[in-house]
Amino acid sequence: MALLKRELYRRVSGPEITHADRCTLVFDADSKSLYVEREVAHLDAGFGGTVDFQTATMDIADYLKQGGQTSGHRELWRLLRSLFREDANPDEAISE
Repeated sequence: MALLKRELYRRVSGPEITHADRCTLVFDADSKSLYVEREVAHLDAGFGGTVDFQTATMDIADYLKQGGQTSGHRELWRLLRSLFREDANPDEAISE
């Protein structure tokens, strides 16, 4: 499975109780799907510490409709604007 990923947002807080949150824009080249993947990890570093790790995927529109505008939202909007900018030449060939 070929996955192309671009990180949109990452936040880590800690040190005794560490919380990590990361959002990634993912394109699955096999299924031709584009979505946002959110990974959340919570580590309690105390005696007998516990780790909770969750991953969820969501449609881009659902991600953008979430409350609050994180830096991940702003990065995704920036990427979308660069894809659809009006001064782009639609006849320009894409070389690979």
